[in-house]
Amino acid sequence: MTPERRLNLDRLLSPRHIAFIGGRDAAVAVGEAIRRGFAGGIWPVNPHRDAIGGHGCFRSVQDLPEAPDAVFLAIPPAAAVETVRDLAAMGAGGIVCYTAGFREAGAGGEELERQLIAATGEMALIGPNCYGVINYLDNAALWPFAHGGSSPGWGAAIITQSGMLSSDITMAQRSLPLTHMISGGNQSVLGIEDFIDHLADHRCVRAIGIHIEGLHDVHAFEAACLKALDRGVPVVALKTGSSRIGASLTVSHTGSLSGSDDLYNALFERCGVIRVKNPSELLETLKFVCIAGAPKGNRVAGFTCSGGGAAMLADHAESVGLDFPAPDADAKAELANLLPPIATVSNPLDYTTPIWGQPEITGPIFERAMALLDADSAVLVQDYPAEGLDESKGFYLNDARAFIEAARKTSIPAAICASLPENLDRQTREFLIAEGVAPMQGIDETLNAMHAAAQWSRIRERVAQTRPAALLPARSRGKPRMLDEADGKARLRALGLPVPEGRCVSGSEVVAAGDELGYPVVLKMMGPSLAHKSEAGAVAVGLADAEALGEALERMRSAVAAHDPAAVTDRFLVETMAARPVAELIVSVRSDPQFGLALTLGSGGVLTELVGDSATLLLPASAEEIEAAIRRLRVARLLDGFRGGGRADIPALASGIARLADAVAAHAGEIVELEINPLFVHAGGVVAVDVLLYEPDNGSGEPVAARLQAI
Repeated sequence: MTPERRLNLDRLLSPRHIAFIGGRDAAVAVGEAIRRGFAGGIWPVNPHRDAIGGHGCFRSVQDLPEAPDAVFLAIPPAAAVETVRDLAAMGAGGIVCYTAGFREAGAGGEELERQLIAATGEMALIGPNCYGVINYLDNAALWPFAHGGSSPGWGAAIITQSGMLSSDITMAQRSLPLTHMISGGNQSVLGIEDFIDHLADHRCVRAIGIHIEGLHDVHAFEAACLKALDRGVPVVALKTGSSRIGASLTVSHTGSLSGSDDLYNALFERCGVIRVKNPSELLETLKFVCIAGAPKGNRVAGFTCSGGGAAMLADHAESVGLDFPAPDADAKAELANLLPPIATVSNPLDYTTPIWGQPEITGPIFERAMALLDADSAVLVQDYPAEGLDESKGFYLNDARAFIEAARKTSIPAAICASLPENLDRQTREFLIAEGVAPMQGIDETLNAMHAAAQWSRIRERVAQTRPAALLPARSRGKPRMLDEADGKARLRALGLPVPEGRCVSGSEVVAAGDELGYPVVLKMMGPSLAHKSEAGAVAVGLADAEALGEALERMRSAVAAHDPAAVTDRFLVETMAARPVAELIVSVRSDPQFGLALTLGSGGVLTELVGDSATLLLPASAEEIEAAIRRLRVARLLDGFRGGGRADIPALASGIARLADAVAAHAGEIVELEINPLFVHAGGVVAVDVLLYEPDNGSGEPVAARLQAI
């Protein structure tokens, strides 16, 4: 975003005056600006009406008193392009283009959108095909439907690609403090990344929520989110929709193991974006980080006045990895002296009904438990009574005030949560917000938010120490060509990765090759149609002697012919049999058009697609990041010596994979995709047992490796 457009975005978001251009939709938007309490100039533009919303109409934009800071545009698309051109010429600040009928309408709309972009110049334009923007801080609304929401002077800014979702969020009964609501629509000029970059600098914006269907510029998005991370502004993302992996190499296992959604997860992890699963979780997570703040760690002190509530906290915490540390013996003894005899000292702590609503008793319990447990955050479960049945509400508030004071004294983020979302009334929510405690609605949403906020703090600390290098760009090389396994392993050996010793021979030479290598051996048929040899019967392992090797050769020819007669070749790879590993991994490096180079790790061999145990990182990635990803895999238990088995050197393994990824990146002009499956991991090293390697196809039929050697 250019400096001039940045200034114009300021004008659009905080306007002195707004021009509303159009008829019925513009009239509704004028009403919403008035409802919001906009105190600046309201200038309707319509040649066929005398007034809109009590404000006299101007016949054209040229008749306006001056260039407007902001424009709400709701006229047909062709006329919208001409009007945008006129507004740019007169020096307008920015436009909400509510008008639809652009790129989303097909080929004709795509051309109109190109014209719209050209006409915009240095103005800030939101849309087209969007709802618009609400600034809750300055009470400015360029919005075409009735809307809700409020702000205490700070809160969350929300950016969505769905207009209806943004409208629904403004109506939510969640008491989320808001600063801005932006519906981006087609994002022809300004995208999500531009809004994040701009809002991260706003002193009143404590968090940014985003709804993503897709990103236009992954690199700009990463830079904007890292900026927000630097500023201490959490970004919370609801990612919807899925698409086919950009690399489109469907014969590789990686395509089914890790698709575009995994690439988004890798991007979010890299730049500290909190991902949520649904709109409720989006709002509750934003609420927690805006009001309570992000805890420094994962340790939580939990309190309920019900054994059922304590169990629900404990159950969900275990599923998300949130830590409710148990009190030690000394802490148990101290807390037992403060509690009724029927209470069991635990965390979460059911402090029981005999002391309910008595802050002189519950307050010291809350405070000492938070301190003794060395908690990073605290949560109290309270479901408030419904209106008309609330004669006992004072008891709830007594404990709430005691909890608030305890959290304040221990200086940790705190939340009061209702197990059922509707059991926290608006009056109580607003009271808690004023006290700096998050009023959370739903136990799962609350604990998810607390865990995510703690993870965000961890990532922020990591990035402050070691900032990620710029993402590696995608390498578009046209249609790829698969090397056979023998050539692929030759490339791997050149890159420094061990492979089994082998010989590539014709069928008549197979037994001689086995005798030369020494038994046991592995036999594989090579061919362009044999990417997955096991499925075609094109691999035989553990062949103990020449007789077994000869018999395997004949069975293999028959099996492949039965699978696909056109796949049969007379090219075979005979290899020494690799020793049994500690574990098998899949390791893949591939190029995605949007995200660039990506590394996928997972359980290899027959487990690859069976268990779906994988992690994806965008490149470049450090050995430390790769090690952390390996340790998140289920197969890590095998690598660590499960049930007395061999133990792999995981740091050394991660360093080796990092070197391999760097080498592939350095040769990205010669390697389109690399997949090793399985990579045998031994206590003392690794060996690549099977490989799929794709190179650019220049039409010569000669492998890149051979051409490079010839040069």
